[in-house]
Amino acid sequence: MAATAASSLQITIARPSIFSTKRISSVCSIKFSANTRKQSWNRLASSSCVSSIQDFWRNFTSTSQKLEKVVTKAKSEADESKAASGLPIDLKGKRAFIAGIADDNGYGWAIAKSLAAAGAEILVGTWVPALNIFETSLRRGKFDESRILPDGSLMEITKVYPLDAVFDSLEDVPEDIKANKRYAGSSKWTVSEVAESVKEDFGSIDILVHSLANGPEVTKPLLETSRKGYLAAISASSYSYVSLLKHFLPIMNPGGSSISLTYIASERIIPGYGGGMSSAKAALESDTRVLAFEAGRKKKVRVNTISAGPLRSRAAKAIGFIDMMIEYSIANAPLQKELSADEVGNTAAFLASPLASAITGAVLYVDNGLNAMGVGIDSPLFKDLNIPKNEG
Repeated sequence: MAATAASSLQITIARPSIFSTKRISSVCSIKFSANTRKQSWNRLASSSCVSSIQDFWRNFTSTSQKLEKVVTKAKSEADESKAASGLPIDLKGKRAFIAGIADDNGYGWAIAKSLAAAGAEILVGTWVPALNIFETSLRRGKFDESRILPDGSLMEITKVYPLDAVFDSLEDVPEDIKANKRYAGSSKWTVSEVAESVKEDFGSIDILVHSLANGPEVTKPLLETSRKGYLAAISASSYSYVSLLKHFLPIMNPGGSSISLTYIASERIIPGYGGGMSSAKAALESDTRVLAFEAGRKKKVRVNTISAGPLRSRAAKAIGFIDMMIEYSIANAPLQKELSADEVGNTAAFLASPLASAITGAVLYVDNGLNAMGVGIDSPLFKDLNIPKNEG
């Protein structure tokens, strides 16, 4: 638009010079025919007609050059605009810390890939007992195939930090955990220590992702869940997010984004998803709204959570009926397809980007629309209803 306006303006400026010169030329022609040839030539040579004509050509040449430059600039800008068409997610120059990656087949990994594909630098926090296996697999290339980004390059993880998000500081760690051989060789793995390590190594981050949950009694009905098991689920799956944001917020750049993962069990009954995990997810969603207010006011950081559908991840398989939940989703969701981890990853990249600059305190459903359903339409009770069928 600016280039087009400039071109039009330049043409408008050029026109008066051409028209006024035509009028001067007409006057000169009248003088030329009214006198003798000799007198006319002398007059032509000495009159202001020559200087006017010279001025005309000088102005015309200069104007043409300016006009050519403006037109060239307009074409160049149009070409650049065409090359950058679309609405890309650009996270170049941004740094993300993703807590809860221990393999290459969960939502955390997919989120890391999408953020990396958009240009972000990736830092990872891995549960201490899984750290050695994860780093070894990464180093030996076992994850190389799943590291491939859309442009053919491999996702780079700048640094992996040991992390146990259940503990805020070293003082909170029981002696039996400190002495546990699975924690041997690792240090500075509590939430506050990891935040401090990231600050020392990189100064700041722009994106914080909470992709972890644990319920030791998840297979038990709520009425059979112990107080210890219930509180453990809340601590690992909900308060861990509060703690992460509390300790990382001071090193988050203004305008940053924090994202967590939740599940529909927070608001709907999912038999088999017990042990206090449904309560933990409900708490996580409530905390998301409160944290959005507090972090937004303090640091202009946005806080959102993604309610993701079922995925055959290592963590989900521990529940024991993930395949059944995926089949149920395909049968009953508006979109009859299996959810991919990349779809959740891409949603996270959008939420972390400037494109979502006004979105905070939200629960964003990425579950093929299953959350919108009030009944399971695969029930024999609905066999005679006129339910839309997949046409291709």
